[in-house]
Amino acid sequence: MNNSQNQCGLHRVVIVGGGTAGWLAAGVFGAKLSTKHSVTLVESPTVSSIGVGEGSWPSLRDTLLDIGISESEFLTLCQGAFKQGSSFVNWRKNAHSYYHPFTVPAAYNELDIHACWKALAPNTPYQDAFSLQAAMCVAGKAPKQIATPDYAHVLNYGYHFDATKLADLLKQHCVDKLNVDYVSGHIGSIKSSSDGYIEKLITECGKEIVGDLFIDCSGSSGLLIDKHFNVPWIPVKRTMLNDRAVALQVPYSDTDTEIKSTTVATAQTCGWTWDIALQHRRGVGLVYSSQFTDEDQAKQVLIDYVRERYPSAQDAELSFRTLSFEPGYRSQFWVKNCLSLGMSSGFVEPLEASAIAMVELGLRMLCEAFPQTKAHMEIVSKRYNSRFAYRWQRVIDFLKLHYALSDREEPYWLAQRDKASIPDSLAELLELWKYQSPSRLDLIENEEIFPSASYQYVLYGMGFSSSTSPLRLNEEHKRKAVHIRETLQQTKNAYLQGLPSNRVLLNDIAKRYSNEKQHVPSLAQREKNEHASASSCNDIKNTSDKKDTSNDRIGFR
Repeated sequence: MNNSQNQCGLHRVVIVGGGTAGWLAAGVFGAKLSTKHSVTLVESPTVSSIGVGEGSWPSLRDTLLDIGISESEFLTLCQGAFKQGSSFVNWRKNAHSYYHPFTVPAAYNELDIHACWKALAPNTPYQDAFSLQAAMCVAGKAPKQIATPDYAHVLNYGYHFDATKLADLLKQHCVDKLNVDYVSGHIGSIKSSSDGYIEKLITECGKEIVGDLFIDCSGSSGLLIDKHFNVPWIPVKRTMLNDRAVALQVPYSDTDTEIKSTTVATAQTCGWTWDIALQHRRGVGLVYSSQFTDEDQAKQVLIDYVRERYPSAQDAELSFRTLSFEPGYRSQFWVKNCLSLGMSSGFVEPLEASAIAMVELGLRMLCEAFPQTKAHMEIVSKRYNSRFAYRWQRVIDFLKLHYALSDREEPYWLAQRDKASIPDSLAELLELWKYQSPSRLDLIENEEIFPSASYQYVLYGMGFSSSTSPLRLNEEHKRKAVHIRETLQQTKNAYLQGLPSNRVLLNDIAKRYSNEKQHVPSLAQREKNEHASASSCNDIKNTSDKKDTSNDRIGFR
């Protein structure tokens, strides 16, 4: 990096790789950086997106809003559906199941919800004691109504979507509306300056792409962070045993098939299956460990799952996709003027769908501290590396928690909860939580990726027992908790009557998008629509503020 760059600022951003990570980065930079900055994305014409990850957290709503894509457009073109959390089936013996919803328990930051639950509703599943979202998922209800504004919510939600179509939508939007320069080509060589910073990329056909900040979104190949800078990969296979996945796209038997609004994670003898409902099909897959199962056996487990639940699916229509990965993350994510995002940065496994959220968190931190000079970049890159090393460690702890609490007895599950495979940080928390429930004191970062509410949903959903606090539940808190539960019951009845099914709402949104494409509304019609949105939902309270507050989400979720 030459002296003029150090003094005059870093204005040229170059993104290597497309897919969800690359095009999200291009969209965020294109929408948020000033006009003096340029954004270029270079993508191989032959390397396709993995397209397996099809789930997001509520954070994607804010990201798409920032990029400037309407929710109707996104849901319609990406065959998207609403995701209100995850549901877990058979992670313990005896047909056990529970939910990890996106909405935190009511008054979670004001009351000791665990103590209130044990005192007032000990026979009620934890997920239902102070939250309605799991019950609405069981009832097949959407998280909003057709009159609810884009990205606003009645119940907090993220999305299920076709990952390939999302990349296509982002690409078109970035190029057409955000002035992102697009280069299709293979990178032939990388030229660095004398201090080791990347100066430019040269494609195989000789095109030079000069930049000041390079974002490596090239997936597991790590073209810049690995192949050029040789940043080591920290493997976590000892803790996270899964290293393979097989996936299928399962068509619906008819157009009225119910669309579930959770990722259904079902434990199998050798791993677990995900089941994601989109508008036009299901995405179904099996995550497993090659130590215990080979690919043929894994495919058979997945076929058996599909045949049992969707007997109308024809084997001839099903085509397997396979994925091999080494769970882990980089020892550094940002080296000199190269930042890695997505699978080039780290990947553990699909459980709880943290991959896209980690990309979004990286983009958020980068935008809030976008380097202006080389000296500035040295400081923010150091802070970034420290923050994301912590975040990857917490992701691993939280995902391992699901396995550590299982009582299944197959060899795979016994290995998953072997004490030697459990990180010391998680083991200490599990010992602590025998005596007290998870709290903000246990997870102290201001943007915990999985804060204490998430741990409580999983712990108590999996049957973990924490001692009751020696502090008495004072009468004021008890009265407030009773009032909250009574109010939730009244709200539940209103939601059951007023919220549509996911299929009905998504069909209505598709119709609205089609009409919007055909007709540009007059000013009078726009004012009428805005008035309808403001007064919608009758007894159902809409959250018209499109940005989640910390009380409405689980951490970044």
